[in-house]
Amino acid sequence: MSLTVDVRHRLGNFTLEAAFASAGGITAVFGASGCGKTTLVNVIAGLIRPDFARISVGDTVMVDTAHGIDLLPHRRRIGYVFQEARLFPHLTVESNLAYGEWFTPKAERYAARAQILDLLGIAHLLKRRPRDLSGGEKQRVAIGRALLTSPKLLLMDEPLASLDAARKAEIMPYLERLRDEVKIPIVYVSHSVAEVMRLASDVAVLAQGKLAAFGPAAEIAQRQDLVPAEEAEEGGVIIDMQVAAHDAGFDLTRLSSGAGNIYVPGRLGPEGTPARVRIRARDVMLALEEPRNISALNILRGRVAEILPAGPSSVNVRLDCGGAAVVARITRQSASALGLVPGTPAFAVVKAVSVSGPAAEPR
Repeated sequence: MSLTVDVRHRLGNFTLEAAFASAGGITAVFGASGCGKTTLVNVIAGLIRPDFARISVGDTVMVDTAHGIDLLPHRRRIGYVFQEARLFPHLTVESNLAYGEWFTPKAERYAARAQILDLLGIAHLLKRRPRDLSGGEKQRVAIGRALLTSPKLLLMDEPLASLDAARKAEIMPYLERLRDEVKIPIVYVSHSVAEVMRLASDVAVLAQGKLAAFGPAAEIAQRQDLVPAEEAEEGGVIIDMQVAAHDAGFDLTRLSSGAGNIYVPGRLGPEGTPARVRIRARDVMLALEEPRNISALNILRGRVAEILPAGPSSVNVRLDCGGAAVVARITRQSASALGLVPGTPAFAVVKAVSVSGPAAEPR
């Protein structure tokens, strides 16, 4: 289901201007703190009345100020997940979930409770109260409550921001299942490159209230100029692949794409399962000849497409590997010593343990 957003709104000295359209999946709204991400989702939710806006989900126009259309928030059928779970502390998990269902007339409900419980892995939590849940469990319940309203659109405003690294790792596989199995548009707000590149189908980048870029996540990932300074080390690329084989003896999965084969730790689903990997530029080495007798398992053959500055002493070298991009951040001295110019054949070398991707199947 498509999502169309066109918003212009002024708050004091701050002006928000953003317009984009996506075909569905997860649209990430990304940018540094204070760029207008939360303001944008609150306009979409109907919590802020904008100066100008046209927002539609599929055939449903939620707001069109030019034609006097402005559905009340509860009429927009939007599920909203905040940074904090905001569960009712006096209710059990089961009752918190039922509260989500209560808002939607029976005739308009499409979300099956059993399916949501399985999707989020929360069936065993039903009799607990929020005080007895971990941070990751609370957020999964909050997502379940939002989904049980049978929304036309799901908004997620920094849902992992309040969690530590362990809880983020716990909840990420559930967000990937959500992306792949729930057929409604999702707007996911984040300032984390790692989250956005792992989850998003499309990315809208905001900078000081303006839309700096919009497009498929794989294309935006290569725009090093869009990465905030504090996230510069997370720049790189994403490659959509599929599971080709498993090596039970070494607990590895081989993924394949036009770029070649990439090995990652763990078992990532049956053969043919789609899988997305993120390769950070700082984790890639380059060689002019195919390396032999080294520990790194992932060696991708390519050709230098472009070389861009990445600081006083570094450059980002983008390789074209069978139509997929791989970026290596190396020193200017190394680029000079290798004689790298556009068109130079080269090999990208990546350790398997440094490749980010979908979580391994539970054992």
